[in-house]
Amino acid sequence: MLEILGVSSAAESVYRAMLGRPELGISGLAGQLGWSEEKVRSALDELAGLSLVRESDQRPGGLLLINPEISLVSLLARQEVELTQRQQEITSGKLAISKIVAEYVDSVQNKRRVDVEELSGIDMVRIRLEELAHDCTSEIMEFTTGGGQSAESRQASRPIDQGLLERGVRMRCVYLESVVNHPQTVSYLDWLTGLGCRVRVVPSLPLRMVVFDRQAAVVPSNPEDTAVGALLLRGSGLVSALCALFEHIWEEAPPFGATRRRDEDTGLTSQARAVLSLLAQGHTDEVVARKMGISVRTARRITAELMTQLGARSRFQAGVIAGERGWLQGSADGSSEPE
Repeated sequence: MLEILGVSSAAESVYRAMLGRPELGISGLAGQLGWSEEKVRSALDELAGLSLVRESDQRPGGLLLINPEISLVSLLARQEVELTQRQQEITSGKLAISKIVAEYVDSVQNKRRVDVEELSGIDMVRIRLEELAHDCTSEIMEFTTGGGQSAESRQASRPIDQGLLERGVRMRCVYLESVVNHPQTVSYLDWLTGLGCRVRVVPSLPLRMVVFDRQAAVVPSNPEDTAVGALLLRGSGLVSALCALFEHIWEEAPPFGATRRRDEDTGLTSQARAVLSLLAQGHTDEVVARKMGISVRTARRITAELMTQLGARSRFQAGVIAGERGWLQGSADGSSEPE
C-alpha cells in the first residue's frame, strides 16, 4: 500500500508492526514477524532513511515512530515534488525528441526532394533558359530533338550559345543525324563548332534536354509537343541520372560532319538500325519520324526497305527477324572525335 510512496513491502510490514506495538525492539519485531533480526534491521534502516522512524533519545539503540500525519504527509509531498520534476523531464524529453525527429525528417526530405518548376509555354521556357545560361559557370549538356531547327529557335539560341562559349563554359550538344538535310541548321552547327562547342549526332534521341552545371535540367513537360512547356528539375539523384544518360549516348555518337558508314556485318546505316530498334519497340511511322527528326514519308520508305531486306511481311516480323539476327545489338559508330 505504501509502495507508491517508495516504501518496500518489507519496510511497510515492520512499520505496521511498530504502529500496533511501538515498544517492540528489533528482537521483538523479528519474533512477531517471524523474520531474522538482520531482515528487520534492513527494513528499519529503510524506514529511517525515509524519515518514518528515528533513534530514541531515552533508549539507546531504540527506535521511535514519527507521527504518521507528519512523516507520511511529508513523504507524499516529497514524492509529489519528484513526480513534478519527472513530468518536467518527460516534457523536456518530448520536446528534444520532437526537435531530433524534425531535424531527421528535414534531412531526409532534403536528400530525397526533387525540386520541380513547371514552365508554361515557349516564352517562359526561353526566359528560364536565358537565366540558367547566365548563371552557368562550367558545363552545358544538351539533347536537341526535331531534326532541322526553326529560324526562331536558332535566333533565340545564338546569343545564349555565344555568350556561354565566350565565357569558357564547356558545351556539348547531341543532335539528330537528320540535321544534315537542313542546310540552315548545318550552317548554324558549323558556326557553333567554330566557337568551340562539341557537337555529335545520333539517329534518335530519347528526349529534348538541357543540363546546366550538372545541377539543373530542363526537359519537356510533354515530349509529344515541346511548345506546351517544360519542367525545370533540380535534385542530385534525378539530374545525375540524366547526366549519365547523356554521357552514355555521347560516347556512342559520332562527331558532327563525320562520314556516316554502314555496319560491316549488316550493311545497315545507323539511321536504319535506329528505325529497326524503334519498330521493334512497337512505335508507329509517325512516332519514328518524330523521334528521328525525319518526315513520315522518309520513315515509311526506310521501313519498307528494311522489310524487303529482311524478307518480312509485317513490321512486327521485321523486328523479330532483326532481333534473331542480332541486328538490334550495339550501334553503328562513326569515326571518333579527338578529345
